[in-house]
Order: sequence, then C-alpha cells, then structure tokens
Amino acid sequence: MTTTPQALQERDQRKRNSYRLKTTALFVLFFALFILAWHLATVGFDDGGLAPTPATAWSRLVEVLSTTFVHNPPNEVGIFFHLLASLQRVLLGFGLAALVAIPLGILLGTSKVINDSLDPFIQVLRPVSPLAWLPLGMALLRDSEATAVFVIFMASLWLILINTIDGVRRVNPLYLDLARTVEATRATRTLKVILPAALPGIVTGLRTALSTAWLVIVAAEMIVGNRGMGTFVWTEWNAMQIDSIVVAILIIGAVGFLLDRSISQLNRLIPTAT
Repeated sequence: MTTTPQALQERDQRKRNSYRLKTTALFVLFFALFILAWHLATVGFDDGGLAPTPATAWSRLVEVLSTTFVHNPPNEVGIFFHLLASLQRVLLGFGLAALVAIPLGILLGTSKVINDSLDPFIQVLRPVSPLAWLPLGMALLRDSEATAVFVIFMASLWLILINTIDGVRRVNPLYLDLARTVEATRATRTLKVILPAALPGIVTGLRTALSTAWLVIVAAEMIVGNRGMGTFVWTEWNAMQIDSIVVAILIIGAVGFLLDRSISQLNRLIPTAT
C-alpha cells in the first residue's frame, strides 16, 4: 500500500502534536511538584517572613505587576522601568561586542598568522570574570552607566569571538576552493561563502553571550546601577523584603528565557541564508 505525501504529513503532524502534549503535561507536573515542595518547605515556618510561601510570593507578584508602570522617582519606580534599564544596558553592551567580535572572529578564523599572534592575548583575558572589569571601568570611565555597558561588553565579547572563529574554521574547504576557482575576491568569499557557512557557530556564540550578559548585569547593577533589576533586588534585600526578591528572580528568569528563545529563532534563518 502506497502512502501519499499528504498522509505522511498528517502522520508527522500527529507525532508533533503528541510530543507537544507530552512535554506540556510533564512541564505542568514538574511545576506542580515544585510548588508543592516549596509549600511544604515553608508552610508553618515562622522566621519573620524570610522564607516566603508560594501564596506570599504570588500576592507580592500581583502587587508588583499592578504597579508596573508607576514612575515617581526616586522612591516609586515600577518594575517595567527597572527591566527597561537592564535591557538597555544588556542590548547595548551585547550589540557593541557583536560588532567587534564577529568581524574580528572572521579575520582570525581565516588568517592563521593573525590568529597565532593574538591568541595569547585572548587566552589570557578570556577567563577573567566580567565583574573583575567593573572597578577598572569605574576608574577609567567615571560613569556608572558606561561602566555597566562596559562590563556587559566584556562578558559578551569572548563568547562571540571564540564561537565565530570556530564557525569559520568549520567551513567546508571545498566551498573555498570553488570560490577561488571562479576567482572570487576575498570580500566576496567572506560575504558569500564564509559568513553564511559560519552562521551556526556565530548564532551559538550570540545566544550564549546574551544569556551570560543577562546573568552579569544583575550582579553589576547591585554595585553601579541606580535603576535596574540588580538595583531592585539589592534595595529589596536591604529592606528585608524576601518575597520581592523571589518575585524578581522569577521575572529575571522569565525575561532571560524570552531573550534566549528570541535569539535561538535565528537558527531557522540559517538554512535560507546558507
């Protein structure tokens, strides 16, 4: 019996629907177990509110969301403006790092001489914690906003650079030989052959760097930020509002998830680009 293309498509669609149903059900189950464990660990635990229950955290979340767009600085600033400040710093530092790291990575990936010359510098600076650059940034830039962007730049730079170099090195040599055969210029080879073929590695670097940048900005803002999610967490800690910190953790995690999902969608464009 011959299976028609339409029947195959319908079968594949049923498999995808079944898979989504299973993963959704498992997510709901694990989430329910997490809430139950949290409740059992905190209910009846009298510690002055230092261990908020799920109900307390939910109540505080509703309160925070109800004042999302309140803007009466310096004391009343809604969570939207804290998020906006953090996102602006992250995207600016991340964008600047990408503008530097991608062209430099292509250059290092295609030139063994330049790569071998700069590799010692990269290997020495790459392991340095991004937060270690914070005091240096404050000393040189004398501006907390610029310092936060600088820290994000350093947090993102090496991840994008290393993955770009690796992506370029994985380009099939046959593609380059073919480009040379038709006497393509270096610029043409870079734009038409190397860059599209290296996109998977570049996107991996961008995705990892953006996640890392979002991690780092919260810590950096606790020190240099006058607004942002890190500042919000630090302020709530000083006020011993632990339920607010739990809410902030949930919001930070949700935004980080959305950032990761958004940049991972670039992978869908790669087959078209290549």
